[in-house]
Amino acid sequence: MMKKGLYSIVFLWAIALSVFAQHDKSGQKFSPEQFDAELKQFIIQEAALTQQESAKFFPVYQEMQGKLRAVYGRQRQLGQVKPADEKGCTKIIQERDNLDVELKRIQQSYHNRFLDLLPASKVYDVIKAEERFHRRKFKQWSHTPKKQ
Repeated sequence: MMKKGLYSIVFLWAIALSVFAQHDKSGQKFSPEQFDAELKQFIIQEAALTQQESAKFFPVYQEMQGKLRAVYGRQRQLGQVKPADEKGCTKIIQERDNLDVELKRIQQSYHNRFLDLLPASKVYDVIKAEERFHRRKFKQWSHTPKKQ
């Protein structure tokens, strides 16, 4: 179950990062800043965070996101070129597995930090809101006609 969730999150982040070069419905290029602002607002609303809670929570959340994005970048690099031999493929598979575990460790560490900042029920709501936001964005992007 945890592995399925991790793969879903990784997949959604990979999709989000891949649209940097694509256009949205208004013809504007993808803006990471706008995406992050929309995500932040969605989390605040869905988890009913107060201004004080948001002020404590989001700097730590952004720190976590930076670490996760670095790992996602390393995963993407590993998938760029298929190794020519079995030994190389084995090495890449093992490195990807290690990165998956690293992602989960980062999340677990930061979720524990979040629990020091917010009630557990709000941390739960934050996690669920983030998942819903990414699913909605993925659906939105998948229905956006691509410009040629």
